[in-house]
Amino acid sequence: MSTPIKQDVIAIFDIGKTNKKFFLFDTNYNEVYKEYTTLEEIVDEDGFPTEDIHALQKWIQLVFKNILDSNTYTITAVNFSTYGASLVHLDKNEDLLTPLYNYLKPIPSDILEQFNNTYGDIYTETGSPQSGMLNSGMQLYWLKYKQPDVFKNIMYSLHLPQYLSYMFTGVPLSEFTSIGCHTSLWDYGKKDYHSWVYKEDIDQILPPIVSTETCISKYYNGKRIKIGVGIHDSSSALIPYLKGSKKPFVLVSTGTWSVSLNPYSEIPLTNEDLQNDTINYMKVNGKPVKSAKLLLGKEYIHQITQLSQYFDVPLDRHKSVTFNSQIFNRLSYSFSPCFRWKYLVNTETQEKTNLKHDNYQDAYHQLMIELIDVQLQSIKTTLGTNSSIKRLYIDGGFSDNEVFIKLLTHRLSKLKVRSTSSSLGSALGAAIVILDGKLDSKFLKKNYGLKKHVPFVLNKT
Repeated sequence: MSTPIKQDVIAIFDIGKTNKKFFLFDTNYNEVYKEYTTLEEIVDEDGFPTEDIHALQKWIQLVFKNILDSNTYTITAVNFSTYGASLVHLDKNEDLLTPLYNYLKPIPSDILEQFNNTYGDIYTETGSPQSGMLNSGMQLYWLKYKQPDVFKNIMYSLHLPQYLSYMFTGVPLSEFTSIGCHTSLWDYGKKDYHSWVYKEDIDQILPPIVSTETCISKYYNGKRIKIGVGIHDSSSALIPYLKGSKKPFVLVSTGTWSVSLNPYSEIPLTNEDLQNDTINYMKVNGKPVKSAKLLLGKEYIHQITQLSQYFDVPLDRHKSVTFNSQIFNRLSYSFSPCFRWKYLVNTETQEKTNLKHDNYQDAYHQLMIELIDVQLQSIKTTLGTNSSIKRLYIDGGFSDNEVFIKLLTHRLSKLKVRSTSSSLGSALGAAIVILDGKLDSKFLKKNYGLKKHVPFVLNKT
């Protein structure tokens, strides 16, 4: 009996705050297998919710072993795309010293004041507004002064993508996209760690920096596998578009966070940009990507939960709502905001949610109109004055939300709006990076199921 021929595949762990995903791609970047899971959060020593890093480790190890033992696939390479602003701290014995602190965990005001009094306003230089733990560099500063016994035992601090790589290789490394994503560690003008990092000796616990394309060979079951160093998910989501699109664009990558990314802006961020929550991400080559982020997905989940309770309908009722131009016309005629945001920053938000609708469909359209207003400001901030950009790509969770797409296309009538039916963005980017893949101009259309959208016509009668 002949031995079955196994298919060569690239394995990608795509770790989001909510969903943990595993993909296998063939050498032409076609998805051949996927697996999703969600993990229960735990709490840190202060009772703040956070990722269960041990449960994540176990899931990754189990999934990888199952594929290694498979009679169907041969893994030739593995890489990791994860959310950013999260650090894993290891001691000299390679043991974890702390929980994987949640980037939404508040930093004490006295620590922020101490930092600002010592170093002043560094935030235009580092391409990120002061954002607490979302500036992962501030997490290290906080540990140094609030948990000195822990800090002095840190051998290495690894961003989450690089820690997952370290699990497979045992080699501690840093890479550009994780360092450059709103960490307050990187001086974009000097193209080096900011001076405060050196003054606090924090550089001593940050591993050597390598290119995002770096990989390390390891043997598993007698087969050599290339292990990538990991990549920040928003930077990774850009890669297929940068390689597959010949024309300038803005990408709106949606999920728990909605991140608008403009990889064509060469203008340094201003204080006004920072006040509008505009930040720099980083390409794999170290160049900045002008970006604006919103907790749009988290806000959306909160609001539809409230709506389902208010109207006593199933939680997934929102999935069956289609765009209704008559409802839009009626709401637009005498429009006024109704919703109070929980996670979005909006100075004009209501003191409390005050619904004036007697049915779920009207209330849902009202919600989406208001969310689009916030999303639109984020996109316009990212675009800036760059009139050469005529295309907008939308991927991620909202790409298949008809109401979202219809409203956004209507409001951005001067742009060519395209959405993708693929949820592969950051995972596929991680695969392309590790193979240094070249894509032709037809790749996006073929593999991403790009859909063209045109503004709907208002009924004026």
